Amino acid sequence: MAARANWKGHLRLSLVSCAVGLYPAVSSSRELKCHTINRETGNRLKQLMVDSVTGDTVERDDQVKGCEIAKDELVPVEDDELSEIALESTHTINIEAFCKRDEVDERYLDKPYYLAAEDKVSREAFAVIRDAMKKKGMAGLGRIVIYKRERVVLLEPYGKGLLATLLRYQDEVRSPTAYFEDMPDGDPTAEMRALAEELIARSTRKFDPSKFEDRYEEALIALVKGKAPKPAKGKGKAKAGAPSSGNVVNLMEALRRSIDSEKVVSPAKAQPRKTETKPSTPARKRASGKATAGRTRKAA
Repeated sequence: MAARANWKGHLRLSLVSCAVGLYPAVSSSRELKCHTINRETGNRLKQLMVDSVTGDTVERDDQVKGCEIAKDELVPVEDDELSEIALESTHTINIEAFCKRDEVDERYLDKPYYLAAEDKVSREAFAVIRDAMKKKGMAGLGRIVIYKRERVVLLEPYGKGLLATLLRYQDEVRSPTAYFEDMPDGDPTAEMRALAEELIARSTRKFDPSKFEDRYEEALIALVKGKAPKPAKGKGKAKAGAPSSGNVVNLMEALRRSIDSEKVVSPAKAQPRKTETKPSTPARKRASGKATAGRTRKAA
């Protein structure tokens, strides 16, 4: 496997164990790297760690983790001391329990990884655990020590492997009560709801992540390219004006306008108008006859 594992260890379900590797399932989408620079010289700035009391610069070798046990009272903890904390989850993901995937609140999901068997010997045991979970429609819950911290991990079948998603702890997820308790319930009419439902129905389509791009980053790249020195004449693209938010005075009117704005014929359905010679109607014949008679009298 070409990718480099972030963590290697074992996956265990009771007495069944196999060697596995944990691989990042997502990556940074940023294409443009920005740094802090000196406005005068254009040179990059370098960060220095400074003693908060003496003001002296502290070299990397003299930097150590300090854990606060009281206000302004820190206890140093060395890296080798951290390594000596022997937790089973440092090297083994032990599946402790199973649950339905939809029982896990989306707010607890943090970061996804791919979990795969590391060698041929482990593939059979790995497949047994994966297929049993798939058959029962269950997700597994275990623990893993990664980046010097023990995390709860949610395991679910994903293709030929497992999707391992790190979960947040309960005290990391805020309650919505403080944000929603003063929010009025509102009292939309049946007509308003019907218009909103129609808008939803017209905009419903299968999710396609390729349709969504980071437009801000694209605009930033265009801005940077426009400011970069160029050998030939040229100007950067004009800035797209920000859409005006406006004030929605009448919700019903806004819904109606939204419906009307959706009534646009797509180019594929639009057909060119054919020029047809319409047959003369009796009324047109009579008008034509009167005009001819008039011209005859004037000529006489």
